Amino acid sequence: MYSVGDYVVCGNKGVCRVEKISVLDISGASGEEYYILKPVYTPGSTVYISMETADEKLRPVLSKKEANKLVKQMPGIPDIVVENDKQLEGEYKNCIRSNDATELVRLLKTIYHRKEARFAAGRKETALDAKYFRMAGDYLYGELAISLGIARDEVEKYIDKNS
Repeated sequence: MYSVGDYVVCGNKGVCRVEKISVLDISGASGEEYYILKPVYTPGSTVYISMETADEKLRPVLSKKEANKLVKQMPGIPDIVVENDKQLEGEYKNCIRSNDATELVRLLKTIYHRKEARFAAGRKETALDAKYFRMAGDYLYGELAISLGIARDEVEKYIDKNS
């Protein structure tokens, strides 16, 4: 159970702050309680998550200790391995849906290495890679910024210095 003011990670919404816990006042509502969340990096948005399904959709933001541990482990986190490029998008989606910071690191490392290999071969980055790299970076860097108490645009420098 989360409390008002807690930071949580909500699937494809990224880091959110619990603003309120309330019964929704709409017709057809069964009187069940909801977490009313405000995404930290999407001003003006509101997310409603039933307390009954919250365990499936929410997790606490990494603690500072967990975030530092993840940063230190980054060099040893392996890339995603697939038989062929047709399987890539499915694996990318699985990493995003997992709502797991380590899986986001795997995704970012994989795409980074793919991009380097493509550039070395004189080819451009694929639109698919660019899309998932941006998405995973937004989610991971947003969470690490909150966990480490630093600005989001400082996270990459922090990782370079501490991994």
